Amino acid sequence: MSKNEIKNANGNNIIKNLSRFKNVIILNINFSKLRRDFLILLKIYRLMLQFYILLNTLFYVFFQPTSVEGLWVTQDDKTNKEKSEVLLYQKDGKLYGKIVRLLLPEDQGKLCKECKGDEKNKPIAGMVIVKDLILEDDVWEEGTILDPKSGKVYDCYINLEDANTLKVRGYLGFSFLGRTQIWKRKD
Repeated sequence: MSKNEIKNANGNNIIKNLSRFKNVIILNINFSKLRRDFLILLKIYRLMLQFYILLNTLFYVFFQPTSVEGLWVTQDDKTNKEKSEVLLYQKDGKLYGKIVRLLLPEDQGKLCKECKGDEKNKPIAGMVIVKDLILEDDVWEEGTILDPKSGKVYDCYINLEDANTLKVRGYLGFSFLGRTQIWKRKD
C-alpha cells in the first residue's frame, strides 16, 4: 500500500477524508482573511468619518455665515443715494436696528412727524426702527420695521445675501405684499 492508499478500519480512504478536512481548513482561512480585511476596512471607514467631521467643523468655524450685526448703509429707493446708517445689534436674543446717522443733508435734524405713540415728533437719528426679530434658519423674522418717512410699522424679515449685502423685507400680513431694500455693510 502506498501513502495515498491508506485505509482506516472502516475501509474508507483516509486521504479522501483528509482532503475534505483540508478544504474545510482552507475555507476557514479564507473567512478569517475576509474578516481581517473587513476589520481593516471598518477602521479606515471610521478614520475617514472622523476626518470628514473634523473638516466640516473647521469649515463651519472659519466659513460660517457672517453675522448681520454691525453697521449698515441704507439707500433711498428712488434715487439710490445712501440715506442712513443703521446699527443692527442683539439684545436678549432678538435683533434690533437703530438709525445712528442720517447721511443726506436735507434729512439732518428731521423728526418723525408721521410716527405714532412714543416715536411721534422724535428725532429720526437715534430711533430704533428694527425691533424684536428672532433668528430661524439663518433668517431674522417675526419682528417689525418702522418707515420713519411714513410712520408706518411693517412686519419684517432680514437675511444675508452675502457677507456685505443684507436683504430687508417689510410687508403687511403676507410677505409678497411689501417692499425689499438692499442694505450694504459699512466698511
